Amino acid sequence: MNISNTTARRLKIVLMASGVDGGSVGECWVAFQWTRRLGQIHDVTLLTYRRSNGAPVAPPQLPGVRVIEWPDIPLFEKWERFNALLKPGYVTFCHRARKWIKDQLRSGETIDLIHQITPNALRYPSPAVGLGVPFIIGPRGGCLETPRNFDADFGKVPWYTRLRKTDRWRLRHDPLLRRTYSQAGAILAMAPYVTELLGPLPPRVEVEMMPDVGVMQLPPERSQPRGEAGRLRLLFVGRVIRSKGLRDAIRAIAQLKDISGLTLDVVGEGEDMEPCRDEASALGVSDRITFHGRKPRTEVDAFYANSDVFLFPSFREPSGGVVVEAMSHGLPMIVAERGGPGFMVDESCGFRVPASNPEQFASEIATCIRKLSQNPALIASMGKAAREKIRREYMWDVKVSRVNELYSRVLARCEASKRAEQGKPALAT
Repeated sequence: MNISNTTARRLKIVLMASGVDGGSVGECWVAFQWTRRLGQIHDVTLLTYRRSNGAPVAPPQLPGVRVIEWPDIPLFEKWERFNALLKPGYVTFCHRARKWIKDQLRSGETIDLIHQITPNALRYPSPAVGLGVPFIIGPRGGCLETPRNFDADFGKVPWYTRLRKTDRWRLRHDPLLRRTYSQAGAILAMAPYVTELLGPLPPRVEVEMMPDVGVMQLPPERSQPRGEAGRLRLLFVGRVIRSKGLRDAIRAIAQLKDISGLTLDVVGEGEDMEPCRDEASALGVSDRITFHGRKPRTEVDAFYANSDVFLFPSFREPSGGVVVEAMSHGLPMIVAERGGPGFMVDESCGFRVPASNPEQFASEIATCIRKLSQNPALIASMGKAAREKIRREYMWDVKVSRVNELYSRVLARCEASKRAEQGKPALAT
């Protein structure tokens, strides 16, 4: 086939995703965005779960996309976190997806490329391995470990979360995972830590940095300057669990009692809420911190619009959807120098704080807050740079264009390899 300009022609692509729903959040919503947009460019077949929680099925949401759905296993639907971490139905999905692709190929159907979008976590092998069709994986991430000196703060955790500790070993030794990543035409990685986790890969495997999150359109610019009028309003949005770093943010604020007008709004809920309330009370900063609980989308946007600085010191964050949201609103950032936020935020738009131990972490977060409180011009410049970074790199149209170009490169390499094996000159690309 002639692939000298694959981005200018419609490809026959099979997308795979473990759940697709435009009305949901997380992986299902991200997979929906990829599928809907790629379906406007190429002939797309989607292989996915039919979720067992009553969520809308994919076909009505994706006109023009051929959707093949199989039911998820309903056995574990009451244990949301267990289901999200281990995905017990994934083994069955892999078997069905692989069989479906084999059957289509045997029947003579052309498949130019397979792209497995989700699951996002690196621990899941792909059913696309060894089918004779070029495939790409991702965006993938996760498998991040908790910094050693933070373990004492976690207390008792569910047994299945401890299985994360096997992820790094599996990435090195599990033959199914090694085949997935060594035979892929390309891997979309959420951040550079993914390449460190995967270790050496064959030269033909291209790794493209591509966080899974994106923005459909930029919100209106705020007309009033941030960080003036004698106040500094900090914002945290996310699940309130220990790894998100809210306790560390509270400890930082306790070191800044001399700064009048400093407040923190917390939007979200989770099992670490009561420890965080207790921490704020014990440190004497309850009057500066407001716990709002979970809020609907429109109210979250209002918090972004009315805040001065986004404080999100999550130290085990694979990507960071709330980071992209906050940056799109023009908020300067304070994040941990780890995972997805440590990659998406640079010195032009915020501070990245190393997470060595809780005392050091809280102290350096406090230092960053103090710098911003003393310099409204820095708040303005960082906020402007954050918004521009989103416009340049994280709009969905930009991301889809980059992936489309990646498809072209992967197919060009495959064609060149085939021609080399046949002793023919490669086509110019």
